[in-house]
Amino acid sequence: MEGLHITLGADTLGHFLGIPITNTLIPALLTSVILLVLAVVIPRTLKLIPSKGQTLFETAVGGGFEYVESVLEDRKLAERFFPLIATLFSFILIGNLLGFLPGVGSIGFFEEHHGESTLTALIRPVNTDINVTLALAIAAVISIQVAGIGVLGVLKYGSKFVNLHSVLGFAIGIIELFSELARFVSFSFRLFGNMFAGKVMILVATAFVPLVLPVPLLVFELLVSVIQAAIFALLTLFFIKIAVTEPH
Repeated sequence: MEGLHITLGADTLGHFLGIPITNTLIPALLTSVILLVLAVVIPRTLKLIPSKGQTLFETAVGGGFEYVESVLEDRKLAERFFPLIATLFSFILIGNLLGFLPGVGSIGFFEEHHGESTLTALIRPVNTDINVTLALAIAAVISIQVAGIGVLGVLKYGSKFVNLHSVLGFAIGIIELFSELARFVSFSFRLFGNMFAGKVMILVATAFVPLVLPVPLLVFELLVSVIQAAIFALLTLFFIKIAVTEPH
């Protein structure tokens, strides 16, 4: 259908100092700016006698911290890793929610592709770019390894992967090593796949049944956006717990 343009990768809009500017870079930068502004503004607006909004915010943050503490079974570890978990959740969630703003995916310019005029969007949801989700996966996996080394030490943490005491232990260590490497794929493709599939589904529904079907799909995708942000953050938390646990 004319005008329906779906690409697996982000579209390059231009270059700045040789760096490609894609239509997912803009929402990624905007998401970062929003997080920075919230980090500066929220502490300055907190009051000794909280309003309803502040109470709701403190309850959500406090509940999240208590859950992290219950999983890690250590308050100091929770204080160390809660900012990472909360930042991953907030970045992914805000990035997903920005994709629902009017104009995202629908404002752009037309280009000729194989003789057909198709729309190249100026802004594309940030987590529908595999480069973004892979970067998040790298940050999460490196943080997990640093957590394990920081708590257990290099030798004890390394013994989880290099066990020379028995053949079975050596085999299990190799499997553990490959499972660590597989997390780059599982983290990045789970988030990318879900968000990209949702984007395609809404685009196709809008193109073929524009008056009715997109509304329930948008509501469903809104729920998926929250769930995927939570899954990414929770998996990071659970893998940190595994990493800091003493080897048997």
